[in-house]
Amino acid sequence: MAHAATHDHHDEHHGAPSNFFTRWFMSTNHKDIGTLYLVFSLLMFFIGGSFAMVIRAELFKPGMQLVQPYFFNEMTTMHALVMIFGAIMPAFVGLGNWMIPLMVGAPDMALPRMNNLSFWILPFAFALMLSTLFMQGGGPAGGWTMYPPLSLQSDSVAYVVFAIHLMGISSIMGAINIIATILNMRAPGMDLLKMPVFVWSWLITAFLLIAVMPVLAGAVTMLLTDKYFGTSFFNAAGGGDPVLYQHVFWFFGHPEVYIMILPAFGIISEIVPTFSRKPIFGYKAMVFAIAAIAFLSFIVWAHHMFAVGLPLGAEIFFMYATMLISVPTGIKVFNWVSTMWGGSLTFETPMLFAIAFIILFTIGGFSGLMLALVPADFQYHDTYFVVAHFHYVLVTGAAFAIMAATYYWLPKWTGHMYSEFWGKVHFWCSVVFVNVLFFPQHFLGLAGMPRRIPDYNVAFADFNMISSIGGFLFGASQLIFLGVIVHCAFFSRKKAADRVWEGARGLEWTVPSPAPHHTFALPPVIHDDELAHGHVDD
Repeated sequence: MAHAATHDHHDEHHGAPSNFFTRWFMSTNHKDIGTLYLVFSLLMFFIGGSFAMVIRAELFKPGMQLVQPYFFNEMTTMHALVMIFGAIMPAFVGLGNWMIPLMVGAPDMALPRMNNLSFWILPFAFALMLSTLFMQGGGPAGGWTMYPPLSLQSDSVAYVVFAIHLMGISSIMGAINIIATILNMRAPGMDLLKMPVFVWSWLITAFLLIAVMPVLAGAVTMLLTDKYFGTSFFNAAGGGDPVLYQHVFWFFGHPEVYIMILPAFGIISEIVPTFSRKPIFGYKAMVFAIAAIAFLSFIVWAHHMFAVGLPLGAEIFFMYATMLISVPTGIKVFNWVSTMWGGSLTFETPMLFAIAFIILFTIGGFSGLMLALVPADFQYHDTYFVVAHFHYVLVTGAAFAIMAATYYWLPKWTGHMYSEFWGKVHFWCSVVFVNVLFFPQHFLGLAGMPRRIPDYNVAFADFNMISSIGGFLFGASQLIFLGVIVHCAFFSRKKAADRVWEGARGLEWTVPSPAPHHTFALPPVIHDDELAHGHVDD
């Protein structure tokens, strides 16, 4: 076996390097790189969250309180860019790095050196982007979508565009690595339709990343040439069209939304069967539903643009195509509920987050269906209703799934159990305050409050105050999350079993806790009958 042979020649690779610098800066080990991604995303989560606190503090009551309007717009723009590209996506890449080789029985990722590079691009990209806040003229303030001509008024366009290129390069490299690993390094006997749903969700997500990241690169490069090289792609005075930018951007932007939720579907599809103590209901339907969502994500982009004056035929097409996406999504929700139905349920912290995900993500899905209807969207467009919708999808969706995954696999990573009590405190604080924060925003939007404004009519004051209070408390609740992780990693005395959760099935639970620096030097033996839907031989 090739892997066994290489291990004979590299005895020093059996354990983690003792030198701190070598281990963390030059690592090619998938577990260490996964840890780096997860720590980086946690840092960005708090930085992006602090920007959100500025937004909610300013909106606590009508009138200008704390910051200038331009700085407020910088905060809304930076909050989105940091949360999307710095917190959510790297967290999923980190989880993929850590878990995919363990789940498919591979010794490491297929391209370990590229893996190291794909991570180390990110800190430089974000240092560059955040540095624009301290530059003369300030950072980007045109919203995360960076629509021209507004976004071109900022002096820091070039820095932000370069940072986005770096993030895109990192994402594409990570995606190539994940595809190569899943397709080439599965243990013998693990057919594609025997892989865990999390692995499937990442395989499909990786293809989405490779397809759409270059589109974003093209859009922001056209912005760059409009600003500095005299082109007129988006400048109407020079024969260009600002709506062209929206088409190109949203052709990237809508699949991007699914890049941030498909791995979450995979995570929930691992956790729900474990704590229901039965296999996932409708495994193949789950896989095909993820593939269907990914395909449909490419043909719905203009539902972000109903208000720009699309032809009627285009409006009708994009309306129906958008509504169609709710079908595979509904299949997934039905299958999660069916998995729990008749199961022997227990409610440890990961399961609580998974159930909250299913309920609250469904609310986000319903408000998305409302936005899909063209006549209604004319009213909702660019109001706080849209803000409420996408935060229900991205916070109670993507972020809650990442928290669920952290609680689910943390004992496997550290070898210690975290405090279940504090995990549940974090859960209940998060789930209550996230609704206090975002649910009132539906009503603000229906009443007509626009997005991205630093001041507002006194009629919106009460709901904004409630929303801000929810925001501060939700932000504070995440300090409990940080405390639970730090305590588990460094101070917990309670050892974790190899199979941390009684109902857990899958290759990752066959290795010791904590997972050794190197696993599966020889591929594990898999028996067909036990591998169905992620069940493997111990």
